[in-house]
Amino acid sequence: MKKKQVKKAAADKPVTLGDLLNSDLVNELKERKKEMEKQEEAKKLAEEERKREERRLKDKNKSFEELLNESSFNWKDFK
Repeated sequence: MKKKQVKKAAADKPVTLGDLLNSDLVNELKERKKEMEKQEEAKKLAEEERKREERRLKDKNKSFEELLNESSFNWKDFK
């Protein structure tokens, strides 16, 4: 009786793609996924660094008028 129940339980369980594929292939795909995630993270970091550098250069090349307009000081107080 128990053997029938085990077979029924196994038959009721849906078959997944992981069950159909070779375990070596599944492991290889998981490693590729990790590598791609690392590459994506590196790309994001490089983009952030590029934007930071771009902002720094933009701030560096501001004219005196732009710097004065962005200043929080009330220049009338110093007259």
